[in-house]
Amino acid sequence: MAVAASAADVVEDRPALIRRRWAAFAVALATVMSVLDGVMLNVALPNIGHSLGASPADAIWVVNAYQLAAVLVMLPIGKLADIVGHRRVYLTCMAVFTFASAGCALSQTLPQLSLCRFVQGCGGAGVVGITNAMLRHIYPPKLLARGIGINLMVVAVALASGPTIASLILDFVGWPWLFLVNVPIGVLLLGIGARTLPTTAGSGDKFDMFSALLTMATFGLVVFATDARAHSENLWLPAALAVGGIALGSWLIRHQLRLPAPLFPVDLLRSRMFGLSVGTMFAASMAQIMAYVALPFFFQTDLGLSQLATGLLFLPWPVAIACISPVAGRLGRHYQPGLLCGVGLGLFAAGLTSLALLGTGNGLWEIAGRMALCGLGYGLFQPPSSRAMITSAPIARAGSASVMGATGRVVGQAVGAAAVASVFRLLPDHGRVVALGIAAAVAVIAMVVSLARGVGTPGEA
Repeated sequence: MAVAASAADVVEDRPALIRRRWAAFAVALATVMSVLDGVMLNVALPNIGHSLGASPADAIWVVNAYQLAAVLVMLPIGKLADIVGHRRVYLTCMAVFTFASAGCALSQTLPQLSLCRFVQGCGGAGVVGITNAMLRHIYPPKLLARGIGINLMVVAVALASGPTIASLILDFVGWPWLFLVNVPIGVLLLGIGARTLPTTAGSGDKFDMFSALLTMATFGLVVFATDARAHSENLWLPAALAVGGIALGSWLIRHQLRLPAPLFPVDLLRSRMFGLSVGTMFAASMAQIMAYVALPFFFQTDLGLSQLATGLLFLPWPVAIACISPVAGRLGRHYQPGLLCGVGLGLFAAGLTSLALLGTGNGLWEIAGRMALCGLGYGLFQPPSSRAMITSAPIARAGSASVMGATGRVVGQAVGAAAVASVFRLLPDHGRVVALGIAAAVAVIAMVVSLARGVGTPGEA
């Protein structure tokens, strides 16, 4: 991703500047691939479910499998990156993601596809989780805010184009190509990244396998409990899984408190700004994925729209994010992140509420306006919140801090997707309304948590 020259660039020799720009492009390319993969798949769920003979609730397993894998390995991967070097782990995870994408395209049944998505999620966890850490190595301190802004803009562009691209692919060549497009992009990225991404020295510490397994078991039980509740009439199984997850979580925290550099970063979570930022990310991501999973079924089943029309209806949301994000970045220099993000999340909640109140008689322009309101609010929240979270942790803990924020987002998405599946199973005739109503309530909770961060000063590190 090209970066405009500035006074800060003058101190760099031209080869170093070119190398940095190509490295930034590699990270942006990886971001595009990971974001497009998720967005396109949400739009394609009805099509994939029909093709594989799966119900809407079962089809959501294609999303859940990826999220579950990411939840399980995100924190261990972040710690491993701190130990052996961020670049090495980043490229390895990209290779895994690319290989698994080919497996997804070749899958013939829902279990096969879900298994390949699980492997893909393991690779994607490293790519997404270590992105912010890589940006801190690529950009000098004076340009870090610009680098973060560029990457957020790339995310918005990918979000904007994803539904339309998915619709075109589904209409002309079928859903396996949603995964095949990752293969050439991934190969190109590996070539560029191997030559340009900065070499990052690891700490050389011994990897704490016990903490890794305990972390994976804790998060796995919690996510399985949520998903079991979504797909089972029996309440005892999800209750038992939840109790087990809580018990292991208590053990995990007590164990990590005794370590100087814990895998589960309880030391970073003690920071008010960092801890509340992770909580805000969790709730906001949960609300967003609930809308992204529920709305395609409403557009295609209730309104009878085509794949392409569904993709176009999603377009106003990310376009609004792309338009407001630069403004949010500038406002973040003058207003406390808690307050600014709280306002954005309030608008986001209002947009979700308006979508829940939609009926089959509403016009497409009216729907598009409500989607844009959601994007406006989310775009106002995301840049200052991400910057507050990134800069509130020391650079020596960049890997752990980066993946903790990503873990909050991924866990929120996993819980949100499972919640939609549960609502669709229990209330098949009113699933969309109830799911979006819950999403709006969760967005309000995110707003309250964000407002609690309003004790720092703008731009506080």
